[in-house]
Amino acid sequence: MRPRIAGRLRASARPWLAAGVLAVVLTGCGIRATQVPTDFGPAPSRVPCAPAVADIAPQSTQGIPVQVFLLCAQQLVAVGRAVSIPDGTPEAQRRVLVAQGLLDQLSERPSATEDQAGYDTDVPSGLRVSGPRPDDPEDALRLSTAPEQLTEYALAQIVCTFADSAAAGGDGSVVLGGPGTEPLRRYECTTEVRSEPGAEKPPSSEVGTS
Repeated sequence: MRPRIAGRLRASARPWLAAGVLAVVLTGCGIRATQVPTDFGPAPSRVPCAPAVADIAPQSTQGIPVQVFLLCAQQLVAVGRAVSIPDGTPEAQRRVLVAQGLLDQLSERPSATEDQAGYDTDVPSGLRVSGPRPDDPEDALRLSTAPEQLTEYALAQIVCTFADSAAAGGDGSVVLGGPGTEPLRRYECTTEVRSEPGAEKPPSSEVGTS
């Protein structure tokens, strides 16, 4: 082979040899290399759900700091909010006011920062909550829409938000009912519900009335 041609072949092979060496190095670092050479493009977009709870400022700075569960990357993720409760509110009413405030926050559209990070909500606007009826357990909450009529995502958001707040008994569950005569049910916020809220509705068991 002529020296000039051989030199050209060696020069043309250098980028591919360098790519091969780079692929070996990347593989050793746990990074999967691409099969073909690619040009360097723009910086990657922001990773969904990247901001932690503390990184997202509550939409309202007035009131009691609370957490609500929004949807992000098909999971439930806690974000900061605030609920206003008048001073001197009796404890029984306070619990319902907290629950209503949480519902209002859940039904609001995420802030610009949250929207950019991929947060969303499936809880419908206008949803109301009331306290127990005379024959209901004292920790029961009744929604203006029957829980069974809500989507899996919306019910999971509500259950996990209530169960993690002063609106529930603090055992990771909440007793919910609707406006009709359907039985009350105790819903649980499990790890599976938080990681896959759309797979199925939160586990529940029927609760009898007195």
